[in-house]
Amino acid sequence: MNKQTLSKINVFFLGVSSRFEEQRDFFQGLDFVFKSGTKKFPGSFNLKDNKGELSFNGEAKVIDFKNTLNQILEYGKIYDSMILKYKERGSIIVIEADDKKVSSKNEQEPEDLKPSSVSKGRNNFIKPSQASRLLKEIGIMSEDGKIKNDMIRKYNQIDHFVEVVIPILDKLKDRESITILDSACGKSYLTFVLNYYIKDVMKKKCYFIGVDYKKDVITSSEERAKRLGYKNMKFIEEDLRSYIPDEPIDMVISLHGCDIATDYAIALAIRAKSESMIVVPCCHKELKDQIKENPINPLIKHGIFKARLSDFLTDSLRALFIESQGYEVTPIEYVSPLDTPKNLMIRAVKTSDFNKTAHDEYIAIKSMFGVKPTMEKYVY
Repeated sequence: MNKQTLSKINVFFLGVSSRFEEQRDFFQGLDFVFKSGTKKFPGSFNLKDNKGELSFNGEAKVIDFKNTLNQILEYGKIYDSMILKYKERGSIIVIEADDKKVSSKNEQEPEDLKPSSVSKGRNNFIKPSQASRLLKEIGIMSEDGKIKNDMIRKYNQIDHFVEVVIPILDKLKDRESITILDSACGKSYLTFVLNYYIKDVMKKKCYFIGVDYKKDVITSSEERAKRLGYKNMKFIEEDLRSYIPDEPIDMVISLHGCDIATDYAIALAIRAKSESMIVVPCCHKELKDQIKENPINPLIKHGIFKARLSDFLTDSLRALFIESQGYEVTPIEYVSPLDTPKNLMIRAVKTSDFNKTAHDEYIAIKSMFGVKPTMEKYVY
């Protein structure tokens, strides 16, 4: 290719280089093919342990990305044409060049178009045909590309979770990047799903932190992220009662944090000054034995009624406490009770520093029942 063509290619390369620097965590590789007559000469560049490796004509060498592009321009001097594909999560930039024309276009990652057996008539947010790699990795989809029969309910829960999170994501979409912390992350399924949705569907930069006190689940999540190529994630073995993240947090999530694990998540979100939080409580043991004698005691003399009051009181106080810290709170039923009885979700978005009315109401209700929720202990 002549000097004029190579100069035009270099203009496109400047944009690609800038994109690599900004989106390094989402980079998946670079492939190129030179053509001379009828012969083709393929090459590639990939990151291995954060070191760049350029392979061409049977040779491989360690090199950074910017110098790789310069090297490709050098190679181009002796060939007739080139097709280069810059691949990142969710998209592919294709540059085609010869001495007649240099052009660039964007392509979507190839989709697995096998039919889905779920949610007929519903416009799914995590589409099985496009998210097959993710869904297979988290055990929702079989290798033949279909949602497993015993996972259809789980898939629907995951998809609906994304749907109810979208209103908060929309409030954050103008930010350069969205940072989400998963408290008591466990296997981190929802973290991976949100990572996919924000980056691959919304096309937004994002970063995820998973925190848990169990080393084995941290290791498992790290291995899953590596298999998926999700480099924009870190997993930390930490005590949720005292952990404070180093970076600003846009959202804290906690799904089915058992008993006071939900309180730990709420306190962590407030300590971290998170812009929003989404918690789905599970199990309510703490307050049942704290409830003191009061005028409604005859109504809860039977254990089952006292347990139900404890459930209601726990989550109502959580919502009120979060509100007192300056959040706008929206409790919702996020899935059908037929799918799971643990279907309450508390969504909250930071709107002010403090809400005195909600604080006073919270103190009054606590006093009435003689209870003290755990979340208070770890907020400050």
